[in-house]
Amino acid sequence: MQSLFPSNRIAVLDGGFGTTLESTFQFDISNTPLWSAKAVVEQPDVIVQAHLAFLRAGSDIILTSTYQCSYRTFERAGYSTEEAKSIFIRSIELAIQARDRFQEEDKSGRKIRIALSLGPFGASLTPAQEFDGFYPPPFGPAGYTPDGKNINSFEDNDQGHQLEKQATEALTEFHLQRLLILFEARGLWEKVDCIAFETVPILREIKAIREAMGMLSERAASVGLERKPWWVSMVFPDGKFPQVLRDDSRLSVRDVVRAVLELDGGNISTSPAAFGINCTSIEYISILVSEMSAAVKDVCGEIETDNGDDRPWLVVYPNGGDIYDPITQTWKVADGDQLDKKDAWVKTLGQITSRHDDSWGGYIVGGCCRTGPGHIEILRRAVKN
Repeated sequence: MQSLFPSNRIAVLDGGFGTTLESTFQFDISNTPLWSAKAVVEQPDVIVQAHLAFLRAGSDIILTSTYQCSYRTFERAGYSTEEAKSIFIRSIELAIQARDRFQEEDKSGRKIRIALSLGPFGASLTPAQEFDGFYPPPFGPAGYTPDGKNINSFEDNDQGHQLEKQATEALTEFHLQRLLILFEARGLWEKVDCIAFETVPILREIKAIREAMGMLSERAASVGLERKPWWVSMVFPDGKFPQVLRDDSRLSVRDVVRAVLELDGGNISTSPAAFGINCTSIEYISILVSEMSAAVKDVCGEIETDNGDDRPWLVVYPNGGDIYDPITQTWKVADGDQLDKKDAWVKTLGQITSRHDDSWGGYIVGGCCRTGPGHIEILRRAVKN
């Protein structure tokens, strides 16, 4: 990320794009398979206006409206493979259009970056599994069921290890398919600055993403394209990582950091330039960041990462506090004064970026679901002054 922001250790991300389409632009998407990509098809100018709202509020980075875009999701919504590719590309083009329009009107000379947003495999499932990671075979041990005990880890034996390997390979292919859309759209490659994998709930998917990025980097190098910097952000509902082992033990933040940074028998060929937390309640962020910072120091001291001596950047974009029910596909407004919640949200992120913490090369901070341009405007003033 240092190459993207050479003169500043803090970059401001945008906020919850889909929920902003709903709250600010009255475009109903939360009960549809495509979420914000639905507006790409039906009202593309609304996509541009939403991007512009975040840019005018102070975002240095905007995420494309492609979080929900996968071939599985488009098929469920009734679109062909070619239509899916076209909408995916159109989403990127609309972000580029918004950046160009903003730079024409902005006199500050602020550099704007575009991050390709890619949700986890769980975003393609019904009900969505970003927050639990109950993936059906071959992607996991079992899909979600409303009755009985749900599981998201394989057994710790030879058969379980083989199934884990197969599931990781299936997830690698899932993520690579979407990356290849960008790779094949050569005219867009240089206009997308980085790639963001978001809301990842299980370790095997972190490993699969790293594998997929390694494959993408090899293909890019083979035709003379520069490797894209990328980040992966995990979700921690209730302050805990969602994956639970078969003995009912919980994975620690350190386990997650090791999965992000460690080499695994030489099979994983790339590490992210940044990683962190998204779509998690602000009340858990401070302790999670502290635990993550400590783990980064330990793990980076044990291994040699692709970044050499450069530390990874921390990316943190918590949600606004409201609760989404994936079963009913509705939002429940959290108790408490909205202004007080926004102040607490900004204060927490401001405290993180003001720390003198040498675990990180820099910070990317912003918002996830139910945060809008108003959050970003106050955040920018807090972290850039």
